[in-house]
Amino acid sequence: MLRFYVLILYGFTATAQDILWEKSYGGKQADYLFDAQPTADYGFILAGSSLSLKGGNKEQDNIADLDYWIWKMDEGGELDWQKNIGGSGADMLYSIRNTRDGGFILAGTSDSNSGFHKKDSCRGKEDLWIVKLDAKGGEQWQRTIGGDGHDIIKSIAQTKDGGYILGGSSSSNVSPLILKGQADMFGKNEECRGSLDYWIIKLDSEGKVKWQKTLGGEYSDMLESIEQTTDGGYIIGGHSNSPSSQDKTEENRGAGDYWIIKIDKDGNTEWQKLLGGNGDDHLYIISQTKDGGYIVGGNSNSDSTGNKTKTNREGTDMWVVKLDEKGDILWQETYNIGKVDVLASLIENQDGTFLIGGYAQTEVAFEKIDKKEINDYIAIKISDEGEELWRQMAGSSGEDVMKKLIETRDGGYLLAGTSQGKISRDRYSGKGSNDFWVVKLKDKDKKNQDNRIRIEAIPNPATEYTNIIVGFEFTTGTATLYDLGGRQLQSFLIKDRTIPVNIGSYPQGIYIVQVVTDTGTESVKVMRGK
Repeated sequence: MLRFYVLILYGFTATAQDILWEKSYGGKQADYLFDAQPTADYGFILAGSSLSLKGGNKEQDNIADLDYWIWKMDEGGELDWQKNIGGSGADMLYSIRNTRDGGFILAGTSDSNSGFHKKDSCRGKEDLWIVKLDAKGGEQWQRTIGGDGHDIIKSIAQTKDGGYILGGSSSSNVSPLILKGQADMFGKNEECRGSLDYWIIKLDSEGKVKWQKTLGGEYSDMLESIEQTTDGGYIIGGHSNSPSSQDKTEENRGAGDYWIIKIDKDGNTEWQKLLGGNGDDHLYIISQTKDGGYIVGGNSNSDSTGNKTKTNREGTDMWVVKLDEKGDILWQETYNIGKVDVLASLIENQDGTFLIGGYAQTEVAFEKIDKKEINDYIAIKISDEGEELWRQMAGSSGEDVMKKLIETRDGGYLLAGTSQGKISRDRYSGKGSNDFWVVKLKDKDKKNQDNRIRIEAIPNPATEYTNIIVGFEFTTGTATLYDLGGRQLQSFLIKDRTIPVNIGSYPQGIYIVQVVTDTGTESVKVMRGK
């Protein structure tokens, strides 16, 4: 058996983590993970695209080119369910989010025409393809949105009104039907400003377009991140190499800069900020923080120039900036691991600290003879002022590209991405040439913080379906729905910890769901609203 030696290229060595387990998911060909989210039942959902046929632990054949592939797992990494969704072309699933009804919204890019799982044909070179799933992965609706050019989506979020905000980039001009004065709900209604623009789209709860906005300069502007803010508006971030032109009000500082825009609930610009130095600075994440400001993360190879005050130490480093509510800089810091460091995930913890996730190019020696540079997962925890608290790496003998870092309810951390490496170093579970690879860390300095609710209903109140989430392990059981008079309305066998219950046919009021299992009995009240 080969032994592997890691040459650490940095001086910081503080670490407080153990790898509890690691798991690979995929077929015999190639599977690429782009996003992951924790779920209400204490598990996780993984999202990406797959080229694999049935095999490994993939249960369905790929349809044509790349398909959407979703893997729902429990808290121990075991399969709850998986789903393959695709058309005749290439379907790239970039973003997944939980929805308040217990389901999921998927957002990606597709050049497939109608057929197989895709209901509408591609409108241009590639379009946005949005799919809504229920808690068990059943499709509720889908939408194809686009113009005549390239349309790419990287971020989606549910909004307070039950709808969705889409953040993408577009090279499309006004759709032909709109130019003719006809209605086209899912087309593009503004001309392209440059080679690629920010494209923001507001959907209602059924996926119908309420409004859309194009923002850009004369060159290329790539939107990477969007979310709703506490005032009902939206914060948008991405990468721009446009000069001051069209909607962009500042000159670039280098080859590319962070471009941040705050818009109101109707898409009107409130303010914009440009962050960068004399090199190329690429934003990947922006998020509102608990203090009303914003945390921004990406990569930079700039020196201390422009409004970047923290210089790089080697190659491309991670660059994190904390902004106030108006977009002014409060603090900034760079983080160096290897020659090329890529930030892909940045979240705020409950205690105000932050987790940075991504991948870093480091040097690995095999049998102390051959050395090569490969990408490994990197997790970094920082304080609310940017001070590094600890870092942890995980990797194999090949390329490991992490896309998401999540703090789990038990006080640990989940690292999720794609691994190209064979079984080696921290990896023992390969399936194909590229797999979804998940690593669970336990923070040794933390006590177990697992304070899970035994049973809850999501959503509650509900109008049609509610999902009963059981917070304890069981093998078999029964779920029974009662009215307040004690009359039994439904009863059925269960084996999963997420239990959809249809209350849509009953009058408004309060109902009780009782779950009786081989390990315990619990009840929860559910309100049937309008």
